[in-house]
Amino acid sequence: MFEGHDTTASGLSWVLHHLAQHPEYQERCRQEVRELLKDREPVEIEWDDLAQLPFLTMCIKESLRLHPPVPAISRCCTQDIVLPDGRIIPKGIICIISIFGIHHNPNVWPDPEVYNPFRFYQENIKERSPLAFIPFSAGPRNCIGQAFAMAEMKVVLALTLLRFRILPTHLKPGRKPELILRAEGGLWLRVEPLGVNSQ
Repeated sequence: MFEGHDTTASGLSWVLHHLAQHPEYQERCRQEVRELLKDREPVEIEWDDLAQLPFLTMCIKESLRLHPPVPAISRCCTQDIVLPDGRIIPKGIICIISIFGIHHNPNVWPDPEVYNPFRFYQENIKERSPLAFIPFSAGPRNCIGQAFAMAEMKVVLALTLLRFRILPTHLKPGRKPELILRAEGGLWLRVEPLGVNSQ
């Protein structure tokens, strides 16, 4: 139950935080959504629209990289695993895998603490391992709800940005790694309604 609720809430909170910190990215997302929905009344997001929001998707993914809602997972080895240096993890051992650590590896992600959605530009992901970005885990035990979670975040983010400007506060959130990655003291933002004529 919590995996389908707290994780998405955490993901949305952090992406709103990042877009508040980067108004140029926020505005680019807003323009992308406006362009997509410009001739529609009422303004609604449909399933087929979700693939037509590439920059908004890049912003979500970069936020999930910096702040994966589930910071670590565990897996039981079903066979002996030989590491590159020759050491062996024996079958039956439970390993903790740090998704947070993978997403902040400077050998894969230069300047890992910098929010840069262009890391997920199509040209930039060609040479990257598919296991370098695993906010929903990977392999046969990955998150069965990842497509729904991404769709949910895109819809909420798109409709929020159509109606509101998200502004930062002076409060700098600290990461609080629990079962779900939270912000210590919460994520505080200011929300400013966009005027009817602001389009």
